[in-house]
Amino acid sequence: MNRVRWFGMTTAVCLSLASFAQAAAPTGTTQRAHLRYSSRPSPTDPALRSSAALVLDISNSSVLYARHSDVALPIASITKLMTALVVMEAGQPLDEMLRVSEDERFVGKGSRLAPGTQLSRGDLMHLALMASENRAAHALGRNYPGGIAACVIAMNAKARELGMSSARFVEPTGLSDENVASPEDLSKLVMAAAKVAEIREFSTDSDFAVAVGRHLVRYRNTDSLVSKADWNIVVQKTGYIHRAGRCLVMQTVIEDRPVVIVLLNSFGKRTRVADARRVRRWVEATMVAHDTATATAATT
Repeated sequence: MNRVRWFGMTTAVCLSLASFAQAAAPTGTTQRAHLRYSSRPSPTDPALRSSAALVLDISNSSVLYARHSDVALPIASITKLMTALVVMEAGQPLDEMLRVSEDERFVGKGSRLAPGTQLSRGDLMHLALMASENRAAHALGRNYPGGIAACVIAMNAKARELGMSSARFVEPTGLSDENVASPEDLSKLVMAAAKVAEIREFSTDSDFAVAVGRHLVRYRNTDSLVSKADWNIVVQKTGYIHRAGRCLVMQTVIEDRPVVIVLLNSFGKRTRVADARRVRRWVEATMVAHDTATATAATT
């Protein structure tokens, strides 16, 4: 076959498939796409590999960096921050023992919480925030006053209260790609979560063990940065499903300033952590340059 003709046919088929995929996409969901990024950092761009990002200096409410920060995207297990927030605000006792039920059997994959396991509400929240344990988060929602449906209503109501205008939640774990929010929205969620001592403690713990049946099961934090001595992380949460990519949100301290970092749709397994490090180095350099310029201006 003529190579030019073959190329034209192939291009047409690819375009047709792309059009079909776009038409077949569920209404109201966000297409997962990785956007171009810079290969080298600059004074205005930390060269992140995440498709959407926001870096916010809380001390003066200034946006240090933003990329597609107003675009609502699937947020995966970042959802669990909102689940924990509404459970805490409901005033349910953290020492109350709850049972992982058959309802949780088909929630997520790889869970080590077998149906019948009894843990306190606090332990379930600990696992949900630290290890992103999906059955734990689902059990928290199921035991919310009024059940899962009431928990989701409370999550959306809290989002509106926080001014998260593009956020939407349909379940408490983050396994659904219909749980969406923009980086700007998530910065508000992170700051709200950082005000709750239990959420701060549970989300930043490096490891935790619970009794499952006759066995002691040890969990580790899904964010490796919490165990790094050179990081001061106040609150954090990771997330991953295919449509969301790798996600990471945190409130940390850089150069003695509280900073919120939101990273969404990172396509490499280690890229979200690498991006967080890029942000930190870039912010440190930016702040040092700014402080030097300010000092120079003051003396001239």
